[in-house]
Amino acid sequence: MLKAGVLGAGHLGKIHLKLLQQSEEYELVGFYDESEETAETVSNEFGYHRFKTIEALIEACDMVDVVTPTTHHFDCAEQVIKAGKHLFIEKPITQTVEQAVAIRELAKKHGVRGQVGHVERFNPAFTAVNHLIENPMFIEAHRLAEFNPRGTDVPVVLDLMIHDIDAILSVVDSKVKHISASGVSVISDTPDIANARIEFENGCVANLTASRISMKKMRKARFFQKDAYISVDFLEKKCEVVRMKDAPQNPDDFAMILQNAEGVKKQIYFDNPEVEPNNAILDELDAFAKAIQQDTTPIVSLAQGTEALRIAMKIIADL
Repeated sequence: MLKAGVLGAGHLGKIHLKLLQQSEEYELVGFYDESEETAETVSNEFGYHRFKTIEALIEACDMVDVVTPTTHHFDCAEQVIKAGKHLFIEKPITQTVEQAVAIRELAKKHGVRGQVGHVERFNPAFTAVNHLIENPMFIEAHRLAEFNPRGTDVPVVLDLMIHDIDAILSVVDSKVKHISASGVSVISDTPDIANARIEFENGCVANLTASRISMKKMRKARFFQKDAYISVDFLEKKCEVVRMKDAPQNPDDFAMILQNAEGVKKQIYFDNPEVEPNNAILDELDAFAKAIQQDTTPIVSLAQGTEALRIAMKIIADL
């Protein structure tokens, strides 16, 4: 088992501590939080071992899980990597693309693995169909959340939209050609609602909307490709695949047949792939353990986390 520790014991940090303790891949050694009050409360309430310094925690670990505010990501990651320890770091990877590139290069230099916490890659609705997404040409994503003051320290693009940016980049095998975006600041100093259009070199277009001032929650993505439409509901953990195939000579009475202007007939098939319940955060942490043990590239690599941040920053610059 890999010895793991957590940097940052806030809302998400406490979730990571609980799951690392449950995991069969890790031995949780404890945590560090710079807030004396937070550290004491978490230690007393849950019984996790509290380290007095970052250095002491890093020294005791094989893998360090960085769940601090994004403003501290670079400094924490740098210390972890320079100590020769593997790094799991929450999204967004860092505050700037330059910092992310530096972290990536540092990890290469010191021969350690790194994974970024883009948890939607492990959402069971997405994993049930992502292997069926082949050369999508139009993608639409909506990620709407009710207002929560906890997330307003970063733009909505980094808080919410970056989940969909990463998911889309993972299934579109092409470079980004052009980005256009618009946004409105309603409550915060930065945009609370944003829309982005990402055009890829292969002709694929992705239209993304993110809002943190919605009256209801929504996390959906739709992928359109030749003869198929794939829908993923990240929130409800449901998915649907609609395929079109050449209609048989003698379709049954209940078959849904479409005929185009040229007289070509297609039959529509509906499929709801089985979605296996899971804890996506536990799965991403366990997957990282396997990447370390097997010396393979993590599912969400530092390079992919950097690219998601780069696209997010281009969207923010265009708002």
